[in-house]
Amino acid sequence: MEPEVRVLRAAGGFGRARRLLATASWLPCVALGLALGSEPLLTALPAHHCQPDPALLPPALRTLSGPALLDASVPRLGPARAPSPCLLLRYPEPSPGAHPNGTRSCTRGWHYALPAAGLLRSPVTQWNLVCENGWKVPLEQTSHLLGWLLGCVILGMGCDWFGRRAVFVASLVLATGLGAGEALAASFPALLALRLLHGGSLAGASLALYVTRLELCDPPHRLAFSMGAGLFSVAGTLLSPGLALLAQDWHLLQGLSALATGLLLLFWGFPALFPESPCWLLATGQLAQARKILWHFAEASGVDPESSAEEESSLATELDVLSAGNPQPQRHWVLELLHTRVAWRNGLILGFSSLVGGGMRASFFRRLAPHELAFYGPYFLGAGLEVVATVFLLLTVDRWGRRLVLLLGTLVMGLASLLILSGVQYLPGWTVLSLSVLGLLAAQAVSTLSSLFAAELFPTVIRAAGLGLVLGAGFLGQAAAPITDMHGRRGFFLLHVVLASFAILTLVCVLLLPESRGRGLPQSLQDADRLRRSPLLRGRPRQDYLPLLPPSHSWAQTQLVQEG
Repeated sequence: MEPEVRVLRAAGGFGRARRLLATASWLPCVALGLALGSEPLLTALPAHHCQPDPALLPPALRTLSGPALLDASVPRLGPARAPSPCLLLRYPEPSPGAHPNGTRSCTRGWHYALPAAGLLRSPVTQWNLVCENGWKVPLEQTSHLLGWLLGCVILGMGCDWFGRRAVFVASLVLATGLGAGEALAASFPALLALRLLHGGSLAGASLALYVTRLELCDPPHRLAFSMGAGLFSVAGTLLSPGLALLAQDWHLLQGLSALATGLLLLFWGFPALFPESPCWLLATGQLAQARKILWHFAEASGVDPESSAEEESSLATELDVLSAGNPQPQRHWVLELLHTRVAWRNGLILGFSSLVGGGMRASFFRRLAPHELAFYGPYFLGAGLEVVATVFLLLTVDRWGRRLVLLLGTLVMGLASLLILSGVQYLPGWTVLSLSVLGLLAAQAVSTLSSLFAAELFPTVIRAAGLGLVLGAGFLGQAAAPITDMHGRRGFFLLHVVLASFAILTLVCVLLLPESRGRGLPQSLQDADRLRRSPLLRGRPRQDYLPLLPPSHSWAQTQLVQEG
């Protein structure tokens, strides 16, 4: 048995203290989900049309008002005769009659159908981000996603260098300050920069929280606690529209979001609720700090740190063994993955899977938009499908294995995409809608499982940085959709074709991954390199962890089964 595993077992295993800390880590996910769910609210596009300009009308029509003035000023479009969002009627000068002979752009701003997504005032309405300025909305969305990408990569490396707790607290401080700055933003360029930085700080807090929770859990409980955190994050997303209805102004909404992250800092900023990960401290040789935390875990779990059973050593003895020779703390960079034989390949495959899952998720969601006239339909549908995907993973991943479920999710996602691409002009509308919902469900499952799988395969010494790269690839895939929107969605079909091709390629790559079900977390790069590919299907999972047994069964704790 690895020395770090013996130390954690001697500290009470996954006892009362670690269970409470892992459960308490769910609550911050509500505030983080609230911040993430506010993005669609800020960029929701309300129905709009040009403000009539009586000065452009012929003299005989300038006395009109109300609907008659609107009919004389704004052209009507489509069978529904809806007002044009970006054009005014042009009349000849001097006008021999009262008949328009063309159109022109808006001159006096726009009239918006409010509230939009519960807000009477949003960045779109404050700075008129419509028509010729409409490209600024996907620019803001891309900027926010780019912030999450950079935050995952940069702060993920910070987690492995400075510690999970240090990055979590620093990220919350930044998120609180930047969120308050967004509420006070006086121009669109300022909002753009603040959204970029705010996204990065939220990514750092989410990543540090995710990795710490995973390292607190033993193998049988990793899936349940990870999926539970996902459900709490969806709860925050579902609360966002209600908070918008109460605030009705985007400045106040962002201020409330900053207040929520500030409250997280007030409580989870204390070591009692968010201590440093003892798993990371042991893996990097910081034994003095690990001793204090593990001593507290043992006492809180009812284990005497200095007493030992007949077949087991005490926590004090195990720590003394690790401290022999006075080892020095060692930090590792994620680039050391390039010198491994297997670990780099596993990370590359899961990063590619996350990229495809994130891109397909955004692509399927865009296909749902034409079928839903209201904002709340796609919003709550996406959140509901995320709940369904999380429950599906919770019920199947420990039973069938990570790799098989990831393979099935990728297969369903790819088939749904190919069927839509090949029959979008011939299939009934309800069929395309059903395939889009099924594809979105599979894409969400693939994205979530890729993150969990990567966190279990990367070694502790670079787990946060490796997982940050995988999550960053997912945000890069999501950013592809708003980038195509900047050009009027002219590249949307090509993007969907490329992602569908990548999904088929991912099917082959997933078969090369090892199975992490029932395995302990690898501590070093050498441990991660020993994870080999195993058969896809097996009757019962083989486990390399040992449950905490009573002293009469301690003979079984001397065996450690290595898989592959």
